[in-house]
Amino acid sequence: MSDVNFRVGALYVHPIKSCAAVPVHEALLIETGLEFDRAWMVVDEHGHFLSQRELPRMALIRPTLRAADMVLRAPGMLALHIAYDTVEGPTRVTVWNDTVPAYDMGDLAAQWFSDFLGRRVRLVRFDPEHKRLSSLEWTGGLEAENQFTDGFPLLVLTRAALDELNTRLAAQGQPAASPERFRPNLVLDAVDETLTAHAEDHLQELQIDTDDGPVRLKLVKPCVRCSIPDVDPVTADTGHAIGDALAGYRADPRMDGGLTFGMNAIVLEGVERLLRVGQLGTGRWAF
Repeated sequence: MSDVNFRVGALYVHPIKSCAAVPVHEALLIETGLEFDRAWMVVDEHGHFLSQRELPRMALIRPTLRAADMVLRAPGMLALHIAYDTVEGPTRVTVWNDTVPAYDMGDLAAQWFSDFLGRRVRLVRFDPEHKRLSSLEWTGGLEAENQFTDGFPLLVLTRAALDELNTRLAAQGQPAASPERFRPNLVLDAVDETLTAHAEDHLQELQIDTDDGPVRLKLVKPCVRCSIPDVDPVTADTGHAIGDALAGYRADPRMDGGLTFGMNAIVLEGVERLLRVGQLGTGRWAF
């Protein structure tokens, strides 16, 4: 079977876990995925991470990445500036089953987030000296570092898969779903007939041609979906249309019937190389 051909159609960085995505034209690939992706996280008073599952309004917190700082905006709030080179005291936080060292971002940031979200929370930044690894069972024993992602450095979607879902949503009289609902890092566009809907389910490796050499990614685990795709990224309204549509055709036996959409990926080659929208690549089938 021949390779799959694609173009990088979109790149997204999610600086603060479960807050709004930042579409970018280019992004530096580092050991933990795209630079700044899930480098910050909102936690409760016990240091446990929070997400749109509990707080859909997190979707309305919109970061802008600038040269020296990140600017956060949200409805009814003054802008908050987060300097890249400044943290407060060390702390420990929990993301899923991992308790890891981090840095608190201070009382001003904590008050800003608490005021907007309506409960006492704090903003933390991942400690880059710590190595948080993906499940070795899924990576085949390869060490893949993460910051505050759910468990893997990158998430990959194909535009064809999104088009298939939107065809089903339209048939149910529902509006189309944007890529942002699925919180991907890379969206792959077709350049010929080889990239069909959900081809990513069956690909083992992607190679993307950059100016500095190839980026090689290994697709390792289907992404099981929770309620977050049904949070509108523009309004933070919640629903169930997307979950209902996925239930009709995306129950995945590899994940005990979980509803999957997109693939988690790890970095095999290309750290410190720049990914750009429009770059061409190929995918190799897993069978």
